[in-house]
Amino acid sequence: MKDADKKNEENNIAFLFLIIPTLFLIVGYFIYPYMSTDIALKLIQIPIFLGLILLGIGFLTKKEGVSNKIKIMGWMVFAFFWSTQPAILYLSEDGDIFNAVVCIIGVYVLSYFAYHEWLSLKRKENIECLNWIAGASCISGIIYYVIERTSLAPWMIESTAQQSAWVLNLIIGNTEARGVNIFLNGSYVVTIIFACTAIQAMVIFIGMIGVLPKIDLKRRVYGLLVTLVPIYILNLFRNAMVVFLVGNNITDFNIAHNIISKSGALITLIVLLLIVIKIIPEIFNEIICLTDLYKRNGPLEKSIKKIFRRKKIE
Repeated sequence: MKDADKKNEENNIAFLFLIIPTLFLIVGYFIYPYMSTDIALKLIQIPIFLGLILLGIGFLTKKEGVSNKIKIMGWMVFAFFWSTQPAILYLSEDGDIFNAVVCIIGVYVLSYFAYHEWLSLKRKENIECLNWIAGASCISGIIYYVIERTSLAPWMIESTAQQSAWVLNLIIGNTEARGVNIFLNGSYVVTIIFACTAIQAMVIFIGMIGVLPKIDLKRRVYGLLVTLVPIYILNLFRNAMVVFLVGNNITDFNIAHNIISKSGALITLIVLLLIVIKIIPEIFNEIICLTDLYKRNGPLEKSIKKIFRRKKIE
């Protein structure tokens, strides 16, 4: 095969990692609408766990090439699952555009990881952070979705509602939880859902720390303690704050929850990440490695650079 033909083939394959996730999002929107049937809810578990299991197998497989291929399949299958979720996240959380947009971006990010596994396969390179993020995603994803789809989820939701109400009652009084609903001064204010348990943030840190190679047990435990405990406690205060703001008509739920609460949660996670990096600096190295993936300058990056150069010339 001529060099020009080989380069064109590589460019075409590279662009598939942009085209396929776009098709996923279009198809996912139509085949998995909000308030899906029970059968659809059961079937969607296939790409969830299949994708995560493939990532785990790829993470554990030592043979290069085979590991890359397995992780490519894992990322793309998991990306398909994510492509079914944006509309559901938007509609199930009262028009919360933030989570829906993050989910859409996530589909392309997951596909980008798959692209770099393909690039590693072509170049016969071993990029450690790609293996790290595959293992971290497997561990955190399986923990999260197993909890979400078992009897642990209702228990966690009700416990979070009770404890959040207890926190606000301790501060201002007249707060009570009835099941998953929280009342202030006898009036209903909010319903606690699975996303309000902060389990997403906790499993992310579990995954990131848990799969790091060559980290002693003491630092792992310390890193988990300084992240999981603050997340759990601060989340109760976050929920209590939303109840206080909405229950006292200081602001509406959208501003209290989707803007104030989520901004605070994001800042908290950044601070905790900085703290855990001081304890386990290896995490910082892995994150920087991921942010520098574009510097590998594969065919996709080269093609995108050419497009932007043409636009500047025009």
